[in-house]
Amino acid sequence: MPPTPCALCTSSRALIIRPKNHQKLCRPCFLTLFETEIHNTITANSLFRPGERIAIGASGGKDSTVLASVLKTLNDRYHYGLDLLLLSIDEGIKGYRDDSLETVKRNAVQYDMPLSIVGYDELYGWTMDQIVSQVGKKGNCTYCGVFRRQALDRGAARLGIKHVVTGHNADDIAETVMMNLLRGDLPRLSRATSIVTASAASDIKRSKPLKYAYEKEIVLYAHHKGLDYFSTECTYSPEAFRGSARTLIKNLEKVRPSAILDVVRSGEDMAKLVPPEVSNSGASVANGKAVVAAIDVEGEGEAGCGSSNGRASGGEMAIMEQKLRDEETHDGKETRNGNEIDFTLRGQRHDRHKPSPTTKTPKRLLKQQLQRCGRCGYLSSQSVCKACILLESLNKNRPKTEISVSVEEEDNSPTFTRRMEGLTTVHDPSSNVK
Repeated sequence: MPPTPCALCTSSRALIIRPKNHQKLCRPCFLTLFETEIHNTITANSLFRPGERIAIGASGGKDSTVLASVLKTLNDRYHYGLDLLLLSIDEGIKGYRDDSLETVKRNAVQYDMPLSIVGYDELYGWTMDQIVSQVGKKGNCTYCGVFRRQALDRGAARLGIKHVVTGHNADDIAETVMMNLLRGDLPRLSRATSIVTASAASDIKRSKPLKYAYEKEIVLYAHHKGLDYFSTECTYSPEAFRGSARTLIKNLEKVRPSAILDVVRSGEDMAKLVPPEVSNSGASVANGKAVVAAIDVEGEGEAGCGSSNGRASGGEMAIMEQKLRDEETHDGKETRNGNEIDFTLRGQRHDRHKPSPTTKTPKRLLKQQLQRCGRCGYLSSQSVCKACILLESLNKNRPKTEISVSVEEEDNSPTFTRRMEGLTTVHDPSSNVK
């Protein structure tokens, strides 16, 4: 049987089957097509402007490594005029982050990009290993998500950068859409599907150039391009709710390869149904386009759909369905003196024959007002930011036998926050934010 020719050039032998559409391509055509699609995403959404300084959120994994490589290639090919650098966060996870940071350091040399590393211990006085030993593996991703978002903003602010790009791909977006659907959280769904987000906690915007790129194609690009990346998964992530959404998305992809992009597009369409006062609370405008505000960080449920406690077997569902059918005719009603009473409106009794009001008072939506956190000075919608609230809960349970630092010693130390320009801090002994 003769070899299958490339679907694009028709002259070379096809070596790659695209996971997105099963198109058969040769290596050069696949690499060029992948880069072109990223370029089209960038130009269609006006992500960058000439002369802009861009910080690439680099973890050493396949996504951020491919993002750095592609942006450098496109910046040279299409003359974006960008000043690119790498920004990494050290969460303090031994056996994972310390090894991946070595990969980032090699990437900085390979791509000739400056590298800046910001650590949790430097900002908060805690590492993720210490946090997990304190709170356990249930809900630890909530702490990491809040701290990481603030750490990226602080790192970018230290470098004087207003734009951070991250390696979120189509699989990540589809998982987030599925998670928010399972939670019934439409406002967060609207923010998660936007390719550009502006955090309500800072004036630094973020964008996702790999939003429509499949994770498998990112792996293929890294392999055929010979990129140096770190492939070990975070040791704490299997406990996250996102893992259940990921499994569901992967199963859908096996049946229908286009399922990932279908979920992403559906999420974008559903996001349009969210009222602007909900989705755009704290929104800003960049390059003449509305930028959705990403206010909340995805938390992890204690016993939600992603945990064993939240799953139901087929027998339980059958029993539940039968119980609902039995109670359907009696739901919300009680008989007194031979008359049926309806309890459907907030527990108040109404005669079932009386006409119910046809108009409902619309729920008034409160807009968030940004202010400085009273403890660390970080912009927040509350008087105390989420990071300080989480730190307070951690510090209350921290052993009292640890070595403490006096106020004089702390004032004389060149901490990260004090080196930031334009950020006013308020010292609070109860908080370890510096």
